[in-house]
Order: sequence, then structure tokens, then C-alpha cells
Amino acid sequence: MHTTLTGARQRPAHTARRPSLIREAGYAYFPIALIARLPFAMMVVGILTLVVSARGSLALGGATSAMTGLGTALVGPLLGAAADRFGQRRVLLIAGATNSVMLAAFAWLAFAPVPDAALLAVAFFIGASMPQVAPLSRSRLVGIIGRAYPQERRTPVVNGAMAYESAADEIVFVFGPVIVGLLATTLNPAAPVIGAAVLGLVFVTAFALHPTAAKAAASAGGARPQQAPLRELFGARVFAPVVGALGMGLFFGAMLTSLTAFMAERGVPEQAGLVYGAMGIGSAALALGVALFPARFTLRARWLTFAAILVGGALSLPFVGTVGAMAICLLVIGVGIGPTLVTQYSLAAAYSPRGRSATVMTMLGSAVVVGQSAAAAVTGLVADTSGAANALVAPLVAATVVFGAGVWNAVASRR
Repeated sequence: MHTTLTGARQRPAHTARRPSLIREAGYAYFPIALIARLPFAMMVVGILTLVVSARGSLALGGATSAMTGLGTALVGPLLGAAADRFGQRRVLLIAGATNSVMLAAFAWLAFAPVPDAALLAVAFFIGASMPQVAPLSRSRLVGIIGRAYPQERRTPVVNGAMAYESAADEIVFVFGPVIVGLLATTLNPAAPVIGAAVLGLVFVTAFALHPTAAKAAASAGGARPQQAPLRELFGARVFAPVVGALGMGLFFGAMLTSLTAFMAERGVPEQAGLVYGAMGIGSAALALGVALFPARFTLRARWLTFAAILVGGALSLPFVGTVGAMAICLLVIGVGIGPTLVTQYSLAAAYSPRGRSATVMTMLGSAVVVGQSAAAAVTGLVADTSGAANALVAPLVAATVVFGAGVWNAVASRR
């Protein structure tokens, strides 16, 4: 099988200076790519907040958020495939402009005398048109590494790049809801959605027009790119990281929903986001630390090791009785989350069939969204009917899926 890393052209040995990923990508690339992710992090929470405030229905708010996730899950991989086929710039410009218009329309429709079905339909198209900045950024960096670095140096550099990307995701998904809360409280319930539209229009456009998008284009002359057969996307080595990402999404959705129920039983549901942030701190710190792991600590061993930590931390959740103990558990769980996500994306980069890197990366991103939406719905139902203690079993089930996918990856890699 031709893979993204091994199939790229090597730089001649007589190159004058050692390559630097920051220099190769450009100093403006990383802040632009970071801020361009914020609309995605603000979208689901912002829509939920707006609908509940405008329509007074928590059920409708949850349904619109779920429709947004469904749109992203169904169309996200297609946007990745289009980026592989036609180049990232064209796809991002179209998706970014469409998404900003849909968000602005939703901010008006929420208060307009339109049926709830209209909100659900627009929410689906918001999710479907959401620019896949994080997966496409990973794809760009993998392509830059393949062009700029000799083959023997690519794997550790890819691991470092995936570590940064995962930490960046953690940062925006921790601060995105905080920004939503601040805007909704100080300005207007529609402010977060309008803010996401403006951010997307400015920074997604900047991300699309950055020179790295031209380097990631299908080809300089616009000719059809060389791509591996579609069937290679369905091999075990590609699908194991996708299932692992699904498990991580299941964990995120189950953990946040069950934690909200846990805090509600103690009379402080509004503090769930603050306690949830403890997990993000440990996750982001360890995600960045992955770049320092020795090469002999293989990717499949990392997945199994840190997924086991995730399972171990989740085992204690149903027995936690205080907010302080819950925060400590989440710190431990975060240690397992960051490195596991980095490992899954590193394996996806290594095993992506030739010419289909963006497709594979968006498959992982969409799997996270699917898992998060499904787990949030099921865990919320369990919490309503059986209480927070039973709902806190759901993260353990999700963690088991992550570990099982790691075992599958280990077996597939040896074969």
C-alpha cells in the first residue's frame, strides 16, 4: 500500500539547512489555523444556548445541536474527499462562506415566527457546511513534512505535529464554550452564533488563502491527482483509528452529559464546564508531551497504554461523591485522552492511502462528532431516568471501545 508519508518525494541530501516545520508552514500559519477552529468549537454550544433562550425549549435546543452534529458527520468526509480531489482552497472558500451565511440566518430565524422544523433544517446545513479546518490542517502538515523532511526523520516530526494539533483542538474546545458563555451573558443570546459567523468568514478565508493551501492542492496545473483506490480506505489499518476516534467522541459526549447530571444533583449545573476543564488541562499537557516519547515506545503501545489509563480513570467515576474528587478523576482521565488522540491521528497519517489524506483525517473528525452526539443523547436519557451515578457508567463503556480499537490496531499492524 502506498501511504501518505512513504510515498512523498524526499528532499535531496545536500539541502543547505535543516528543515523547520514552522518555517516551512510560515509563521502566520499556526495562529490562523488555531483561530479558524473556534467557530466549530462555538457552534454546537452557541446554537443550543440561542435556541433555549429564544424558544424556551431545552428539548428543541438539544435537537438542533444534534442536527448540527449529524450534518457534520454525514458531509464532513465528503468535504475531505473534495479537498483531496479539487484542492483545499476551493472547498474551504465555498464551505466557509456558506457556513457564515447559514449561521447568520440561524441567528435571525431563532427569533422569527418560523416553525421549529426550519431551525432543524438550517442547523443541519450549518453542520454540513462547517469547514473542516482541523483535519485539513493535519493533512497540510503531513504533506509539508513529506516534502521537506528526509524519510528517516518524518515519523517523529509527524508525531510532534499531531501532538500540537491535538493540543490545539483541546484549547479551542475548552475556551470555545467559555467564549459562548461570555458573549451570551454580556451581549445577547445570538451574539455567539453571529461571532462564530464573523470569525469563520475572516479566519477560515485566511486559512484557505494561506500559501500552504496551494502546496496542498491536487496538482499545480489542476490536473486530476493520483489517488489510491477507494477500497484502501476500508482496510483495517485505516479503520482502526476511525473506530478509536468514534470511541473518543463517545467518551466526550458521555462524560460531559453525565458530569452535568452529577453537578445538577449538587445544585451547581452551571459549574459543569469549569470542572470539565480539568480534563482538558491534563489532556492538552500530555498531548504536547507525546513529541518527547522515545521511538521505541511505539504508536500501538502508546494507544494501549494510555487507553488503559482512560479505562482506569473511568472505572472510578460511578463511585465519586464530591466535586473535588471528580476533578481529580478528570485530571487522571485527561492523561489518557491527549496521547491517545495524538496516536490515533499519527497512525491515520501513516496509513492514509496515497492522495486521500484529507479524506482520512475528516473521517476521524466526523467519527468524533458522531460519537459525541450519540453518547450525549443516550447518556442524557439515562441520567433523566436513572440518575447521575448510572449515567457515569457511560464513559466507562466508551473508554472500553477506545481500548478495544487499540487492540484491533495492534493486531492489524502486526499482520
